[in-house]
Amino acid sequence: MNLLRTLATVSGMTLLSRLLGFVRDFVIARSFGAGAMTDAFFVAFRLPNLLRRLFAEGAFSQAFVPVLAEYRARCGEMATRTLIDRVATWLFLILVVVSALGMVTAPILIAVFAPGFVADADKFQLTVQLTRITFPYILFMSLVALAAGILNTWSRFTLPAFTPVLLNLSMIGMALFAAPWFEPPILALGWAVVIGGTLQLGIQLPALARIGLLPRFDPVWRDAGVRRILKLMAPAVLGVSVSQVSLLINTIFASFLESGSVSWLYYADRMMEFPAGLLGAALGTILLPSLARTHARGETTEFSALLDWGLRLTLMLTLPAALALALLAVPLLATLFQHGAFTVTDVLRTREALVAYSIGLSGLILVKVLAPGFYARQDIRTPVKIALVTLALTQLMNLAFIGWLKHAGLALSIGLASCVNAGLLWRGLRQRGVYLPQPGWGGFLLKLGVALVVLAAVLWFFSGADVHWLVMPGRQRLTQLGFLVGAGMFSYFATLGLLGFRLKDFRRRG
Repeated sequence: MNLLRTLATVSGMTLLSRLLGFVRDFVIARSFGAGAMTDAFFVAFRLPNLLRRLFAEGAFSQAFVPVLAEYRARCGEMATRTLIDRVATWLFLILVVVSALGMVTAPILIAVFAPGFVADADKFQLTVQLTRITFPYILFMSLVALAAGILNTWSRFTLPAFTPVLLNLSMIGMALFAAPWFEPPILALGWAVVIGGTLQLGIQLPALARIGLLPRFDPVWRDAGVRRILKLMAPAVLGVSVSQVSLLINTIFASFLESGSVSWLYYADRMMEFPAGLLGAALGTILLPSLARTHARGETTEFSALLDWGLRLTLMLTLPAALALALLAVPLLATLFQHGAFTVTDVLRTREALVAYSIGLSGLILVKVLAPGFYARQDIRTPVKIALVTLALTQLMNLAFIGWLKHAGLALSIGLASCVNAGLLWRGLRQRGVYLPQPGWGGFLLKLGVALVVLAAVLWFFSGADVHWLVMPGRQRLTQLGFLVGAGMFSYFATLGLLGFRLKDFRRRG
């Protein structure tokens, strides 16, 4: 399997999803703005979405995929099929209970995770109602994560990467066409989440059937593989999802700030997730099965080389993305969101959070590359210790920054903590001898530095003053932003090419 080609395919599907995600956010911003209703929806959606990332895409995937890869390599087809059946059965049963509990205890959850909403009875009740509608999303998406883990282990990456498109289409359609039929209209977005989750699961099932791995009901608890996965999952919740825990705690802090703070953080986070998903999620998706297979075969040199490839590719693509997000924050936000109810003030306040987030973008994505180095080896303890340190550091920085930076201080805390997290993971892999850097890192970083300076100069020169973007007609904004992005990409990659970078240097099989 050509990893660079696979990465391009997965990133292409992710790009489609992210572009539709921006359309989705544009539609939401235009229809609902940034206020009490959107604050209520984003908090309500964040709870099941957080559980999805913690449980489904985080702890479950990181525990399930290495064990599944080991079974496939060592235990044969029947044992692998039995493992899938039993894991799917217990996952389904547990999540039915979790979903029901979430719907019943929604008032308590909102009081805990958005305590600032309690003082506003209407906002609190709306958030509770939306939470009850959206909470079953965790059931659908956890089963989607199970299906994706199976398909990715069998090197079928395209369909799992495509499925998020369906959630975006559902939310766009409901916001545009169904919102007037609901009172308040924001409830349409809650039902869009449920519809999107159903569609994402539905499209995966035929793909599993085609490879003969559609799960069957088999409620056997005393299974060695199931117990190993559960044992790995418990601590992995913190180990792979500390940034999501930090985002939830940030929601608690933001709920006490002025109205709109939750929404400003949300839109800034959405901008940051574009490169994070395009590269970080894609790299993590293809690296974990490859690393797990390599570890199962005992190929330590290849294991280290895979990590080195991922690290170089990450730095080469995320550093310019972070720089561009910081320098083009106003042009991007004004072009994408300054329409209808989303005002100039919303653009400027969201810009503050986006610039703060951009500082930690590379660290956030490096975590997605480095953490699989531990989980592929079924080493849970080390990432958990690092996650606990990082989580504590994030909250200390929140307390230090929120007083004078407000919502932007919350974003800065997450960014800086992500860099610390990545640094500690890198050091842990080096100390264990799991990762040995390949030759040429000094020259690689020097060339990246030169290309970044060229990129910064081009973006600064051509972007102009922020105030012009705030009053510019929408079509002109789009044209000039397209020119800026094109000029930036050309200058950066042309500089790398002149300095000796070649695409073939990053081709790798896994």
